[in-house]
Amino acid sequence: MRHTTVGLINRNTDKATPGFTIVSPMFATGVYLIDMDGEVVHQWDTDLVPGKYAYLLDNGNLLWSGQTDLGPKPAGGKGGIIRELSWEGEVLWEYIDHSQHHDFRRLRNGNTLYIGWEEIPKAKASIVKGGVVDTEDEKGVIWGDFLKEVDPTGKIVWEWHIHSDLKIENYPLHIMSQRNEFAHCNSCSELQDGNILLSFRRISTLLIIDKATKQVKWSHRDDNWGQQHDAEMLKNGNILFFANGIHVPQGVLYSRVIEINPETQEEAWFYEDTPNWNFFSPNISGCQRLDSGNTLICEGLTGRIFEVTRDREVVWEYINPWYGSEQSRADSNAVFRSYRYSAESPQIRGRVV
Repeated sequence: MRHTTVGLINRNTDKATPGFTIVSPMFATGVYLIDMDGEVVHQWDTDLVPGKYAYLLDNGNLLWSGQTDLGPKPAGGKGGIIRELSWEGEVLWEYIDHSQHHDFRRLRNGNTLYIGWEEIPKAKASIVKGGVVDTEDEKGVIWGDFLKEVDPTGKIVWEWHIHSDLKIENYPLHIMSQRNEFAHCNSCSELQDGNILLSFRRISTLLIIDKATKQVKWSHRDDNWGQQHDAEMLKNGNILFFANGIHVPQGVLYSRVIEINPETQEEAWFYEDTPNWNFFSPNISGCQRLDSGNTLICEGLTGRIFEVTRDREVVWEYINPWYGSEQSRADSNAVFRSYRYSAESPQIRGRVV
């Protein structure tokens, strides 16, 4: 749905969490920092569309990825280049891997972790279960995910490969997923203990990888999530993520934001709209638990960013006004992911008047 009204839609000054929200339109060459009134207070201009978002580091610099024309693209989410930009837009660091896709994270040790694509060897590809029959790519290839950690010089210091470090035969593709890709990792984040939380869309699965052994420490799959995005561990140890709600067993398509307790694997909180089909993004999208306890939600496909209370009341709402297009796509204001930073956060303090 294309919104007829863009910009700030709603703001409850008593209940919304003050701060600055970063908006990275997927089909525009700019990254924007907006205030609570939806006004742009800062922007970075880039030479490529994002691949697929940007966020602020504690030093106030912007970590951004851009979409290059080279490398594999078995599915959406392609990047190819990661850059750290100063507040003024100067490129301070750059790393190129044309197979990079979706997520990239600056680790506490100063290194950068990212997701990429590679061909799964035929012997391993033959044991991938599930998916739509005969939907490998035109060469019969199944592409798989890898993780790589690079230091500031670009040296690879750690890596993980889905075809060799995961028992892929235990994780069948969803019955509606194409077999050209296993398993569409769309988020990676470092936990406090150094382990890595991953989200895999085509198997509706969250995994925690032991960094030292590369083995699965925890996993949970639920096809009712409908191929989720953006898993983050909260301070309370629960995991928050955006459940897209596509190809779900119940048939009714709607999205939810879910907080689960990884120990009990039970829901601790969720957000859905009333009626539930009013809130739906079949792909991309994300969520962030704010310090106030409210949750910032990015309903990605429609470019809608909004904040809800614990009681699910919408207290701030903004529609991305920057539209663009890519190849066969119509004009779109889609946003992959968005974050809010308080005025006193290390990312913002002293930088915005």
